[in-house]
Amino acid sequence: MLKLEELQLDLHVINSSLAVPSSKEKDTREGWVKIDTIAADKSFSKVEPSSPHQYQPNRYSRINIKTRSFAPLTRNGFVLAIVDSGACVSLMGVSIFYRRCPATSLYLASYPATPSGAEPTALVPVSGTCVPHSKAQGGTPPRMHCNAEGEWMVPVGGCVCDEGYEPNLNGSACLACPVGYFKSVSGSVPCSACPSNSRTSQEGSSMCECRSGFYRAANDANSSACTTPPSAPVSVSWEYETGDGGVSLRWRPPVDMGGRSEVWYGVVCRICPSPTFSNPAACSWCGEGVTFSPSQTNLKQTKVTLNNLLTRVTYLIQVQAMNEVSALSPFSARYTSINFTTSQSVPSTVPMMHQLSRAPDSITLSWPQPDRPNGDILEYQLRYYDKGSDVDSAASVYSETNTVTVNSLIPGSIYAFQIRARNERGYGPYSNTIYFTTLPLEEHSQQIQNRLPLLVGSVMGGAAFLLVVAAIVVVVVFRSKRRESPYSDRLQRYISNRGGVKYYVDPSTYEDPSEAVKEFAREIDPTHLKIEEVIGSAQFGEVSRGRYRPVGRREVLVAVKTLRWGASDRERGMFLSEAGVLGQFDHPNVLKLEGVVTRSPPERIITEFMENGPLDAFLRENEGQFSVLQLVGMLRGVGAGMRYLAERNFVHRDLAARNVLVNSNLVCKVSDFGLSRLMRGLDHNIPTYTASLGSKIPVRWTAPEAFQHRKFSSASDVWSFGILMWEVMSYGERPYWDMSNQEVMKAVADQYRLPAPHNCPPALHSLMLQCWQADRGDRPGFDSLLSSLDRLIRHPSSLKAEPTRSCSQTLLSPTPTDLSSVATVSDWLKALRMDRYQDEFDRAHLDSLDRVSKLTMDDVQNLGVNLLGHQRKIVSAAQQLRAHLTQGQVEV
Repeated sequence: MLKLEELQLDLHVINSSLAVPSSKEKDTREGWVKIDTIAADKSFSKVEPSSPHQYQPNRYSRINIKTRSFAPLTRNGFVLAIVDSGACVSLMGVSIFYRRCPATSLYLASYPATPSGAEPTALVPVSGTCVPHSKAQGGTPPRMHCNAEGEWMVPVGGCVCDEGYEPNLNGSACLACPVGYFKSVSGSVPCSACPSNSRTSQEGSSMCECRSGFYRAANDANSSACTTPPSAPVSVSWEYETGDGGVSLRWRPPVDMGGRSEVWYGVVCRICPSPTFSNPAACSWCGEGVTFSPSQTNLKQTKVTLNNLLTRVTYLIQVQAMNEVSALSPFSARYTSINFTTSQSVPSTVPMMHQLSRAPDSITLSWPQPDRPNGDILEYQLRYYDKGSDVDSAASVYSETNTVTVNSLIPGSIYAFQIRARNERGYGPYSNTIYFTTLPLEEHSQQIQNRLPLLVGSVMGGAAFLLVVAAIVVVVVFRSKRRESPYSDRLQRYISNRGGVKYYVDPSTYEDPSEAVKEFAREIDPTHLKIEEVIGSAQFGEVSRGRYRPVGRREVLVAVKTLRWGASDRERGMFLSEAGVLGQFDHPNVLKLEGVVTRSPPERIITEFMENGPLDAFLRENEGQFSVLQLVGMLRGVGAGMRYLAERNFVHRDLAARNVLVNSNLVCKVSDFGLSRLMRGLDHNIPTYTASLGSKIPVRWTAPEAFQHRKFSSASDVWSFGILMWEVMSYGERPYWDMSNQEVMKAVADQYRLPAPHNCPPALHSLMLQCWQADRGDRPGFDSLLSSLDRLIRHPSSLKAEPTRSCSQTLLSPTPTDLSSVATVSDWLKALRMDRYQDEFDRAHLDSLDRVSKLTMDDVQNLGVNLLGHQRKIVSAAQQLRAHLTQGQVEV
């Protein structure tokens, strides 16, 4: 114990180069560095009487304690000197110590024991070392800081365990994954158990190996389960197709998918020596003569059609199932075999039909024998229907020869005809639809008048001949004057320009339709045209797909209509009039005319090729596959084309989804101008075309003033556009369902309107109702319709399906399916027009109406019905059937 007489205490260190921490001043004595001058903060008067000079550590609370730090030390030792410079202060004791942070492991990093800093606020940074089987996170070594109290703080960064290792509970070490577990990536996540059909053979594995017979595809993750090739397809069956003698194969997916979701199929075809063959090795390959539709390999669906099969030959067919790991297996793909012997096939398609003659109420047709009759032709069936209706309303006539006369027709109407042949095997497929027109009454009267001079001439002789000559002279002079008149129809069309827009010119105003073709259509060199295949037939000949390469332009796909040989002058005029119409239009949403071939037979009309065909059939084939926004985009295209036509005083008269074509980019183009006319007169200040009595009218698409008073205008085309909107939003459903034309006209006249299709946004149905205003002056123009559609496209939120708001018009209801005559499942499917799924129902053993009535959406999907609209229709009809059966109206 040291007694100091003064209040100051000087501490000196010999052989030290420290700077003074507090005052930062050096003592003047050489070799010494002053640490600090220490004085008491207060005086102490109480001293233990028993031992006033004895140092008692437990009395620190009564002693003034000062702590000073000094650093750094540059030598292995130092001398500490204390200078007593005053009195009244006693030095009770001196303790020399230092603090350090202990060695530790944290965040999978080890840190050594580290002395603290000299200053109370000092933080000493220390770099850590990652524990074994780990690495620094982010590539930067981890750090921590040791404070003056010897405590670790402020960790920066850390380490993560390598692949195959996981951290222990306190994060101080990385442990190897045990056998049966793996870890494929570095990090702090724990090890995972091996997925199905895989294992590890040692600790610390980064992946699990597949067990024997199991595989991972190239795109499978290491963490995915190992899988196998699928088992063989099941329930393979075959049946004859209705046309061309093809055989249709169907099967069901494998029972064991090998643990995977994807599967595709391949078909192997062999010809066997006899129906009783026992060794498949005796069968030979079918060769390239047999074709497969849609393909022989990589089949996604469970059906394929084999064509060009030989008759009375035994075929062995193997259907293989494969997936992504089939190629990794040393074994061949598993398959199911079926064999069948072909018999005589049905006749092929009748290639064409010719019109021999026509009258106001009848048409006489002839046709050649099918290219492949496959035996004796026993009978022909000809079915026909008015072009304004559809095939469901067709009537049929039968003939044992290749000529037939169809009677009881309407004068001046266009009819669609199809024909098929029957042999001992059965009926072949129907031919493509061909259109013929009955003779108008006025033309029939003209023919009688034209024959009258001949009859008179046979009686009157030379006098009548002179009268005829005189009449001809008068007609020639009259026509010559008419051509010179500045007020002729043709000239009037050109004079009536407004705002720089050239009005449509009706080719019927030309005496010779070829003049209109020369004026509006470009003549094409046939050498620049290449015909690839026939894709159908039209009223005056066949339709082919081809390629057209004009000089200086790239090659384009085209559709080629060819006038048949032996066509009359009138038929030729009607054929070329289409080119006279199309050649006047140039718009991206109107079918484009490429040109014509008229200088060398046969005459041809070349238009752009539309890959997806008519809009109604395209929508039915792809039901439920498009978003509402895509459907509105299609409608917008049709509306743009119709606005272009309306601006030229052109009325279409037959606007419907069947007369709109769709290309591969889903661009819709208005086509089929067989009923189109120029609006000549004014009716209530609206340009109007008035049709003649007996003219053909597509009632379901026609405005009330048109079928009541034969008044056609752009407003009636707007009504038709509203019906087309309904068709598009219902994916090609027939307007007014099964109502007859008379029922439709009465319902429309009584202010009934079509309801919104399923999932149709209210904004679109409201637009349809505007198109169906009874007063044509209240209907919007195509300009307004386009603005509304553009606004909906710009704001897709307005296209969300919501509960339909009330409207002023009374809405029709779909006619429920008539179940009164339904006795079997087959009858029920036919009533729904869903008989295409008969095979699926048979395979699922849905052979009673009671079982069918319990179908759910999942059941229908499992049947293989892929179209959403068909799924909903079948489920809805099943619910209706269940209610019907509950009422006891159908015997089961």
